[in-house]
Amino acid sequence: MLTKEQATTMLGLQASMNSKVDPDWVQSRYPYLRAVAIEGAEAIEHHGWKWWKKQDKDLPQLQMELIDIWHFLLSELLLRSASEGNDALTDLLADLQSAQSTTHIQFDGQPYELSAIDLLGKLELLIALSAARRIELAVFAAIIADCDMDWTELFRQYVGKNVLNMFRQDNGYKTGAYNKVWHGREDNEHLVDIIHQLDAKAADFKDQIYTALSAAYPS
Repeated sequence: MLTKEQATTMLGLQASMNSKVDPDWVQSRYPYLRAVAIEGAEAIEHHGWKWWKKQDKDLPQLQMELIDIWHFLLSELLLRSASEGNDALTDLLADLQSAQSTTHIQFDGQPYELSAIDLLGKLELLIALSAARRIELAVFAAIIADCDMDWTELFRQYVGKNVLNMFRQDNGYKTGAYNKVWHGREDNEHLVDIIHQLDAKAADFKDQIYTALSAAYPS
């Protein structure tokens, strides 16, 4: 379970990121759950699903896709709270609390017992729910647990990816000038190395990540 302070930080970072991309993002109402569905498919790719060839699960990259998913889930939660005139923090904490006690859900007239579904099945369910414009944090919580993560680790990686997103925007991501592949590796892969070399409890954790990305990025 996220602490109130962690949830507050995440919502603040996400709102700031969205405003950087588009100052009118609340009014624009982008299809964030569509993005969740696409990122879910990318997570399946990193897990491996092709029965006709040997594939190895890339857990760090799979975890990073879950961080991307969390960005878009937070964005959708922020939008819905704004539309309903609610406090986003209160809504998020309530949804997280409810997710803790949820062991199964109903979807398309069928019951799904989360403990009986493997990781690929849970990712498929997340994609289907997102396509139906539903948010079920219990499904997401079950997925991160299957990926050897807890909410604390999610927080650490989320901060890292949020800084990377800011770095991308500062270096021309929206205009197409940004180079996503550095020295033969995607920026996500560089980020994984960086955040595991730094102390997530440091007060300037965000700044250290940005500095390290700047040093690694080819000029």
